[in-house]
Amino acid sequence: MEEPHPGQFYMLEVSKGMDPLLKRAFSLFRRTPEGIRLLFRIKGKGTSILRDLREGTEITVLGPLGNGYPLPSDKESPLVIAGGIGIASVFSLAEKISKKAFVFYGARTERELFVAGELEKIYKELVVCTDDGSCGVKGTVVDAVNDFVRNRDGIHQPVIYACGPNVMLREIAKTAAANGISAYVSLEEHMACGIGACLGCVVKTKTGYKRVCKEGPIFAAAEIVWQP
Repeated sequence: MEEPHPGQFYMLEVSKGMDPLLKRAFSLFRRTPEGIRLLFRIKGKGTSILRDLREGTEITVLGPLGNGYPLPSDKESPLVIAGGIGIASVFSLAEKISKKAFVFYGARTERELFVAGELEKIYKELVVCTDDGSCGVKGTVVDAVNDFVRNRDGIHQPVIYACGPNVMLREIAKTAAANGISAYVSLEEHMACGIGACLGCVVKTKTGYKRVCKEGPIFAAAEIVWQP
């Protein structure tokens, strides 16, 4: 099996029949000695089918696909940012660079925070926040990152890695640009093939449209043309 890199993804078969027809894309969550782990939220028919699969069921899996997060240099201080289920994409990165990673994890409410307990074992510094204040700091993860950046005494050459809702990523991109910080984001688009053939997951960048499954899913935040 080809070794995956943090930020890559897999396409999973959810049905042997025609409904649902298309595979579903899921970020690498964790690589363990036993294999790969994927984390997903139940949103529709496909994920409901995957939830109900019995242990030992064989399904077709394509991957690892796409690119991965570029690792920080020895001089950089990584800020790993996740919104909700976006933790699935950045968890393996935070685990890989755990001795130097500053992790920011936010969601609307405590019930939408996943694997927070596992994160506590691998971070250098962890900030958990919820919009309603039910867990951690009350406020958005963007607020928490902005506060950190404004008061970054002793933090040299921060570099941002983020995955979450597009509105969150857009605001993180603004923060990075305003403070001269390099930032990389994992984008999510509906995918049909996962290998760049169908052009169904294109995103607008400053150098033209690019395929999230092939040129991504990791992009420099400054490269994306963010929608208002």
